[in-house]
Amino acid sequence: METKPDPILQENQLIVKQYRLLLRSIKRTLTSQDRKTIREAFNLALEAHKNMRRKSGEPYILHPIAVAQICAEEIGLGVTSVVSALLHDTVEDTDITLDLVKLKFGERVMRIIDGLTKISGVFDQPDRSIQAENFRKMLLTLGDDVRVILIKLADRLHNMRTLDSMSPKSQLKISSETAYVYAPLAHRLGLYAIKTELEDLSTKYLEADNYNFVKNKLNETKTQRNKYIKNFIEPIIGDLDAAGLVYEIKGRPKSIHSILNKMKKQNIPFEEVYDLFAIRIIIDTEYEFEKSDCWKVYSLVTDHYTPNPDRLRDWVSTPKANGYESLHTTVMGPSGRWVEVQIRSKRMDEIAEKGFAAHWKYKDAAQNNDNGLESWLARVREILESPESNALEFLDDFKLALYTDEIFVFTPKGDLRKMPAGSTVLDFAFDIHTDLGGKCIGAKLNNKLVPNTHKLANGDQVEILTSAKQKPNEEWLNHVVTAKAKAKIRDYFKQLKLEAASMGKEILERKFRNAKIAFTSEALQDLIKHLKIKSVSELYYLIATEKIDRTKLDISAILLAEKSKPVETQNQSKPKPQAAHANDAIILGDNEVELDYSFSKCCNPIPGDEIFGFITVGEGVKIHRTNCSNALGLMSNYGYRIIRAKWADDALNHGKAFLTSIRVAGIDSVGIVSLIADIISRQLNINMKSISITSNEGSFEGSIDLEVHDTGQLENIMTAIKNSSPLISVSRVDLS
Repeated sequence: METKPDPILQENQLIVKQYRLLLRSIKRTLTSQDRKTIREAFNLALEAHKNMRRKSGEPYILHPIAVAQICAEEIGLGVTSVVSALLHDTVEDTDITLDLVKLKFGERVMRIIDGLTKISGVFDQPDRSIQAENFRKMLLTLGDDVRVILIKLADRLHNMRTLDSMSPKSQLKISSETAYVYAPLAHRLGLYAIKTELEDLSTKYLEADNYNFVKNKLNETKTQRNKYIKNFIEPIIGDLDAAGLVYEIKGRPKSIHSILNKMKKQNIPFEEVYDLFAIRIIIDTEYEFEKSDCWKVYSLVTDHYTPNPDRLRDWVSTPKANGYESLHTTVMGPSGRWVEVQIRSKRMDEIAEKGFAAHWKYKDAAQNNDNGLESWLARVREILESPESNALEFLDDFKLALYTDEIFVFTPKGDLRKMPAGSTVLDFAFDIHTDLGGKCIGAKLNNKLVPNTHKLANGDQVEILTSAKQKPNEEWLNHVVTAKAKAKIRDYFKQLKLEAASMGKEILERKFRNAKIAFTSEALQDLIKHLKIKSVSELYYLIATEKIDRTKLDISAILLAEKSKPVETQNQSKPKPQAAHANDAIILGDNEVELDYSFSKCCNPIPGDEIFGFITVGEGVKIHRTNCSNALGLMSNYGYRIIRAKWADDALNHGKAFLTSIRVAGIDSVGIVSLIADIISRQLNINMKSISITSNEGSFEGSIDLEVHDTGQLENIMTAIKNSSPLISVSRVDLS
């Protein structure tokens, strides 16, 4: 009789196997003390999590082991980080205390665990301002110990890799957070491999159909792609060997996320994405010969293939702020295809893949190249520590700054400063010093006078001009892009408003005394209600700045009028919003709850789209497409207000017409509008709600609002228009 395997024994064997893999993944020689410390951390975590399981049903301890392995193997962190990763959930989820961690593993590990515990609930707050404040605290740890953020990114990566076991609602929420903040943060810290995987995994859940389409297409074209790469590199290999270079050549496909982005932005099908892959040439050379050897390889490549001069990126001479170094060029390969070639040293490649951790590993060898990252971290910390800094504003500004491209500009003395693309003279001035920014009236740009709102370009030399009479202007907020400049300008006006409000309060108190009325909070609330002002502080400010004429402010009459108003009863409350469509089109929640809903005008979902519900204040549930331009922000910032939504069978079976819009563009020719209208109205019998097309210099562009039953019908319309003429392109658009 065959005995059944013992599940507990199997689990224990799996845990031991994963632990051994972790030890093998640590990229350095472990001393006996290191092994003892890691073993102690493992045993403590194993005991603390012994009765806990993940949503997938597996023992919880496998998660901290996996996070520790990512830290060691994929980021290149050491023993302290491995120990911290093994214990990262213990203080938050079990009876283990920070004092115990400090006693057993020391101050550094305790501080990292404390940082991880504090930021664990960054996105789990119902109030977005609390959420943003938590995010701000998380970023403060960048200055204390960047390992907190690196371990958090490893934790998020493992959660994303195992997201299949979560509910659809949790998948959307976690994926949105990841795309909104964690992937950009990985990008900014130079963790390109992790950033790419986080983006792809987010896309897998946020745009499942599109993700699977591109994934399948990449698999279908893999053999053809590999053959092309082999033909491309064949002539280069001989030259590299002849030059005596030690090298490795990799051909890697672009990420699914970046391919999808290109298809959307350029409105092209998969087949027309020319740079589906990139060739990477990695040379093993000494640090002092890296630059010259990279340019030598560039010369050998361009001996065989013509480069596109507009697509040369030299991050070898001027590395990115996150430490990234590489030489990128795009050349015309066989069969008339553009191919991106990346040339870098082994050291540069490790920094590109593992970011900050590898950056510090090479710090002594390349001390001149690490100032960019240090200065970026210093700027982040300066903004965060400002007492006037608003967390919500910072979150939005910081998010925008994470992915920003860079330009390189020079001070009058020739010092190089890295700024986000789109930076103006004002950004540059505030970057140097707050006082300089506040008094900036313009600049000498390459010895020419320009205003302070002038946008800077690569290679500009900038000398800031100031005036003692100059003061910040609120209009400046429209002309700066850096988080530091925005924060300092806002701080200045907040301070002005506080001072004015203090003066306004004194004036109002005098008015109350003269009217012989008690200066109470109830009286103030009646006053702002009557004047239709949002807050008491705004009332003070408006009085101080004379935007409310204090001479005509009759407090007695206003308060008497407010008291004589009838009290609103329940019957006078606003009626509930009605659903925009019949309630059988959408099923809300896991238990099919009955709620009023309407379709969001920002993306106008139609049957066949992947959707979710967002619970609004006073307008019921709004139905959005998961790939709506507003979806990421809603799901990551207000996850607690997301409700699962799916199309009812009736809606999917062509029950009702839904509004959508397509954009058409192309080369103008006689009868092109009639052709499009004929296809939609006569041939396909589709109702057009509106059509707007303009012609300019031989090309046309416009939009058409249609009523369709589902995405299948919309695809048929778009295909018919595309097939009607090679001069027309067509795409679906969101409606404003």
